[in-house]
Amino acid sequence: MDGRPETIQTREWPLAPPPDHCPALVLNADFRPLSYFPLSLWSWQEAVKAVFLDRVNIISEYDRTVRSPSFEIKLPSVISLKEFIPATRRPAFTRFNVFLRDRFACQYCGRPFPTQELTFDHVIPRSRGGRTTWDNVVTSCSACNLAKGNRLPHTCGMIPLSPPFQPTAYELQENGRAFPPNFLHESWRDFLYWDTELDPM
Repeated sequence: MDGRPETIQTREWPLAPPPDHCPALVLNADFRPLSYFPLSLWSWQEAVKAVFLDRVNIISEYDRTVRSPSFEIKLPSVISLKEFIPATRRPAFTRFNVFLRDRFACQYCGRPFPTQELTFDHVIPRSRGGRTTWDNVVTSCSACNLAKGNRLPHTCGMIPLSPPFQPTAYELQENGRAFPPNFLHESWRDFLYWDTELDPM
């Protein structure tokens, strides 16, 4: 060893996924994902680094190996932190978290929309003293937002289906579990409790 970092190379296996398609699912020390939406994933480089820094345990692996002149390791597909990280009690007040709280559905017409077709509405318009806070902002589609304008809910008959509120991190996590990502590796399924029926015993 001359002090220089070793170059890691990938070993080719038939039908094995390329390394960049091998993210690791990151679990907390209690074996629950750090987050559900977005799902807590690390790149293969981050996962391998954490393994060699002894910060994580390898729970499951891909059928893909990386190697350097002095070591060889299968890419981790599921890892767990050795030290528990408490969840943030107060989630950030962001547009996306408002959508997640409201389950990506317009709170006036009740229809679900993709995020790019959603906006948020001030229940009490700012022009009438309403503030941009958890308890005055709801998810809205563009059509309903335009229809409501700067009118008060009772004036225009557009009252949110669910009253706005400040969610906990746990509530956002629970909502996120209902929206799994497009890609789920089979080794992750035991650790992701999506709303699927269990086989009867």
